[in-house]
Amino acid sequence: MNLLRWEKRMTSSRAGNFLVPVLSIVLALAMGGIFLAAMGYKPLVIYREMFTSAFFSRYGLSETVVKTIPLMLTGLGVAVAFRMLLWNIGAEGQLYMGAFAASWVALVFPEAPAYLLLPGMFIAGFAGGALWGLLPAIPRALMGVNETITTLLLNYVAILWVDYLVYGPWKDPKGFNFPLTKPFSEAAFLPTLGNTRVHLGLAFGLVAAVVLYIILRRTRWGFEVRVIGESSAAARYAGMDITRNILLVMMVSGGLAGLAGMSEVAGITHRLQHGFSPGYGYTAIIVAWLAKLHPGAVVLVSFLLGGLLVGGYSLQSSGLPAATVSMLQGAILFFLLGGEILTRYRLVVARKGGD
Repeated sequence: MNLLRWEKRMTSSRAGNFLVPVLSIVLALAMGGIFLAAMGYKPLVIYREMFTSAFFSRYGLSETVVKTIPLMLTGLGVAVAFRMLLWNIGAEGQLYMGAFAASWVALVFPEAPAYLLLPGMFIAGFAGGALWGLLPAIPRALMGVNETITTLLLNYVAILWVDYLVYGPWKDPKGFNFPLTKPFSEAAFLPTLGNTRVHLGLAFGLVAAVVLYIILRRTRWGFEVRVIGESSAAARYAGMDITRNILLVMMVSGGLAGLAGMSEVAGITHRLQHGFSPGYGYTAIIVAWLAKLHPGAVVLVSFLLGGLLVGGYSLQSSGLPAATVSMLQGAILFFLLGGEILTRYRLVVARKGGD
């Protein structure tokens, strides 16, 4: 009797690692096209409008870069945690706490000059996200508590904390009852490129990608992260300090997400406000998986998904909700995770003895 069973591959092919993300996007667009056609729209026309508005107009391209910045920083943060098989689903909360910490600096020291204020906000933003990443790392490292649940739940704590501030003690008395803080002083604004909204956060992300690549590929700590991600038993046998690395990786992961929050409030909104993130921290999970956890690929994937967000906003003029993009993102992740099974395992036919 023949049986089908999954067998783990000893090695994964480069072709498969490249094709799975590409096919995931293609299949997601195909599935989205079926839904669009069922609602009476022409999928090719809709997709052309999305990509034209996001990549082939000066304003659209600059806005795509603006969306790329937080996706890149949160994507890098998630990728470094995933590299060690730490499932950090809390980048959204870490982004919010980074924005909170950076906003505190801007609001408490409004008279400070830019050369002091911006570095202070940078440090506070990274620290806020890092500390929020450390909270679930401690029970994970010391007691083996699953970090997937704790990081996810801490997202809601961080978001509601920021909402409490902007609806309560930090609410701008001149803000016409909107949930936002007073505007930051101009010294707290990140420099921008020309008359666009592209700001210095782009440099933060690009430098972080280069530094992260060098660390993971060229340093002892990066080697430890990769070994622990491949086999914690082998790493423990080799004398690597797994507890210390869990704490450190989660702090770096959260810190990068915190920088994304700092970049948003200092570069875009210029104040802390309700709902300033449309879910960058959650989209970062898709970014990291599509990029195969490679820092350089994170930059490219962030740009592509940033364009998808910008293109989604243009769909509203066609009568479609911007949430169409969320549907496409979910489909990409669905097909991507399905494809991951095929790159890690293969289906083999096994004979049952005697039959």
